[in-house]
Formats: sequence, structure tokens, C-alpha cells
Amino acid sequence: MLKNSIKYDVLIIGSGAAGLSLALRLAGRLSVAVISKSSLGEGSTLYAQGGIAAVLSKEDSVEKHIDDTLEAGAGLCDEKTVRYVVEHGPGAIQWLLDHRVPFTLLDKDDASKGYHLTREGGHSKRRVIHSEDATGRAIETTLQNQVRNHPGIQVYEHHLAIDLINEAKLGLSGNRCLGAYVLDKQADRVRVIAAGNVVLATGGASKAYLYTSNPDTSTGDGIAMAWRAGCRVANMEFNQFHPTCLYHPKAKSFLISEAVRGEGGKLRLADGTRFMKKFDPRADLAPRDIVARAIDHEMKRLGVECVYLDITHKPADFIIEHFPNIHARCLEYGFDMTRTPIPVVPAAHYTCGGVITDLSARTDVPGLYAIGETAYTGLHGANRMASNSLLECLVFAEAAARDMLQQEERPEIVAQLPAWDESRVEDSDEHVVVSHNWDELRRFMWDYVGIVRTTKRLQRAKRRVDMLAMEINEYYGNFRISNDLIELRNLVEVSDLIIRSALQRKESRGLHYNLDYPEADSKQLKATILKPDIHKGAGLRVASSE
Repeated sequence: MLKNSIKYDVLIIGSGAAGLSLALRLAGRLSVAVISKSSLGEGSTLYAQGGIAAVLSKEDSVEKHIDDTLEAGAGLCDEKTVRYVVEHGPGAIQWLLDHRVPFTLLDKDDASKGYHLTREGGHSKRRVIHSEDATGRAIETTLQNQVRNHPGIQVYEHHLAIDLINEAKLGLSGNRCLGAYVLDKQADRVRVIAAGNVVLATGGASKAYLYTSNPDTSTGDGIAMAWRAGCRVANMEFNQFHPTCLYHPKAKSFLISEAVRGEGGKLRLADGTRFMKKFDPRADLAPRDIVARAIDHEMKRLGVECVYLDITHKPADFIIEHFPNIHARCLEYGFDMTRTPIPVVPAAHYTCGGVITDLSARTDVPGLYAIGETAYTGLHGANRMASNSLLECLVFAEAAARDMLQQEERPEIVAQLPAWDESRVEDSDEHVVVSHNWDELRRFMWDYVGIVRTTKRLQRAKRRVDMLAMEINEYYGNFRISNDLIELRNLVEVSDLIIRSALQRKESRGLHYNLDYPEADSKQLKATILKPDIHKGAGLRVASSE
């Protein structure tokens, strides 16, 4: 059976900074749909605290930002990409200012003095523009209000993409992306959305780990869908663990911004001893991978559950002015950061690898783009430098928009796509299978594929993820889909990619640290690239075209 699909020039899957800024750049010239798996504003952007790195002062330069990024990336950044992103940084900030994002002024009573810039780990200069300590919220709320009110953008909230529809999966000769199957969670039905171009802006996959700073939506959906559609992925072994998440049973991984250390915060043990100098001459301002490993080392060495971040030597007014939201949230959990150090632990934070794209955000599959954390552009290398992620979202959203608008011929939209087929499945009475497998996956990923790895741990993880994949695929083929099943299927897929990539890299570099290979190897200065083995029709429940 064929289905009259909903049709758009561009379907954007994801509603963070990357997806929303792209939608606004295209609206009015192309028909645009944005789907969000939760409410429109929910996602990793909303919780980003620090800011956006860009060259905005006379004391800074493009070359310095490039050098800092290359150093943080531990030899694996693509220098051409780094230069492209850094050079387009000031323009991206100006675009946000033009869209009325309220960045913090240097002097709130005198706007002519410009914007306050902070410094974070890995940066040699103050170059991080921010909105107090809730930059992501300021960007997300500003852009989502404009997207909601734009007549040229159709928003689908509480919709979860199941899989991409491409020619190869329908048994056709090409491999162009034609659209996507999308679960309307509130109506409990599957929509068929056809589009001339499809954009993956779904964020990362940190929910593969037991402890994460990310919201529940970060389940690697875009990476998994792109892999199943025939895209290569790269550098999936490089998972960034944010060094400082609030340690409290009810905090649910509340992030303590790197800007706290940038403004003078010191890491200490319970007895007040500072320890970062033992690990790096930059001490508390070392890049995140070094700080996270140092904290992990001290916690394991001493058998303690956390370390402490101390900024009490700064005046209380300074702390409250610079970090009003963090200060307020800590008070909710019984910690006054103006008086006492904050207990912190590392948590999975950012997926540095992803779907391989070019400088126009195009993937291996024609008609399919990837932007933001979903993509591998070559910017981050083996370790993302703080506040380069929102910058990447904005720069590549602009690149994708320009590429689509400059296409000589508008891609033909295939209006008649096969309907989603549920004629051979039934409702499950064993939801415990999904919840049990979800818990098992996140625990062995944390234990075996975390901050510090060994080959044996990775091999154990590979055996377990293979078994889970078999169980989940069988479950997926026999029962009606649900939000949890779709997300778990994607997380298992992405976890397998992480493990396979980590097993390939027989050295320690950046965020990948293997005790069996503790040194960096100059012969491995290239990205880890995985290529999918495409089986036509795999994973798609399409109705017969008869």
C-alpha cells in the first residue's frame, strides 16, 4: 500500500541550536518542518551553561583560537574544518545578536562597552560570550519563540523519528534520502514525511552511559539512523566526560559549568588538597579529558565518591553575579557555593564523533545532511574544547542552509512513499525486556567503555552489546514500536559503534584512554572511520506497494 506523504522541501529532525537556527535561515524560501521528540525547547542546548567561543576582542585572534582548538584535539582535528569554523565564528554570533539573543554585557548600564567574555579550559584568551550561566537556555528560548511564530515553519512536537527512508531500502537503484517514518507519540501512530532534503540535528548519545549531564533525549538517534541508511561514522571512541557535575542523589546530573573554573574555581580533595598540578601544568584550566581522568584517578585511588570544586575565595557578590542559576540550584540541594566547596563527579557529556560530513554538512547519502553533535566535521578531533560545540551548531547550520538554497534544481519530492506496516506485529506484554536491557547497556558502557578503558573491558562490552542487539532486533521485529524501544534500539547501535571504534584505536589519545596502550602513537594520527554493510530494506517495516 502506498501512502500520501506529508511533503516539505526540508525536514529537520531535532530542535536544538543547530536545527532551529537552520529552520530560521531557510524559512520563507523553502517549506520547512521541524520535528522534536519532546517539547520544542527540550534538548542539550537548553542545558548548556558556559557559552560560545568566538574571536570577539582585539586581544584575541583567529590564529590563537585555531591553535587552542588543535591542541585540545590532540592531533586529530581537521585543520581546514577548524579554520572554517573559527573564521565564521564572529558572523554566527552576530546572527544570534540580530535574532535578539540576550548575551551578558560587560557593563549592564553601558551597552557601548560590549559583551562580557569569559575563559574556559583549553582557551588561551577570554573568548566565550555568554548569557550569565545559562547561555543555552537564552539561545533555545529565543530561537524557539521565533520558530513557533514563523508561518513558513511547521513544528511537530512529541514526534520521534524511527528511520530514514532512502532509495536503497526501498529496493531502488540509488540511495537518495526521501524522507522519514516518524512516531507521533501523542496519537500513537506513524507518520510518513517526504522531503527533498532531510537534516539530522538530533544531538549526541551520552545516554548510553549510566551517568550523564545530558537530558533523556540524547539517545544517538541521528547517528543510528544515518548508519542504517548507509553513512560512514568517525571517531566514535571519543566520548567527552564533563569533569564537574553536581554530586547529589536528586540533582540528576546537574552540570557545574567549566566557567566556574575559568573564573578561579579550584578542584580539591575532601581535606582541601589541590591535585590538578600533579596532572597538568595548566592545573584547573587543563582541557576536559585531562581534568576528568585526574578526578577519576583520585576518586579510585582514595576510594571516594566525589571531589570538590571551590570558589569560596571569591567575593559572594562576584559568584552570585556570574553564576546566578548555578548558585540558586546548588542552594536547592543544600550547598551554598559562596561559603562551601561543591561536591562534583565526572559524567558523560558530549559525543565528539558522529556522521561524517563535508563543509556543507552533506553526508554520504544524497539529500541527507547532519549538523551539530550528530555530525563528525573534524572540528573536535580527539577532544572537544569547551564552548566550541554551540559554535559548530551555528556555523554548519548556516553552511547547510547555503548549500540547499544554492542547489541548481530543487530536489524532487517523492510524494508516494510506502506506509508503515504493523500488520504482522502485536502489543508487547513484556516491557521489562526493554527496561532491563536499557539498564544493562548503560551500566556496562559506564564500567567497561568509560573514562579509562582496557582491551579486555572493551571485549566484554562487545560480547554484551552483540547479545543485546540480537534481543532488541528480535523484539523490534515482533512488537509494536514505542518511544523506549526506538531509543534503546538506537543506543544499542551507537554503543556498538563506540566499542568497535575504541577497539580499533590501540593507543591513548585525547578522550580515549586505554591502560593497555597508555601512550599516544604518532602512526595513528587519523580518524577512526567505520563503514556500514548495507542490506536493502533492513529495519524498515514498509507495506507492500501492490
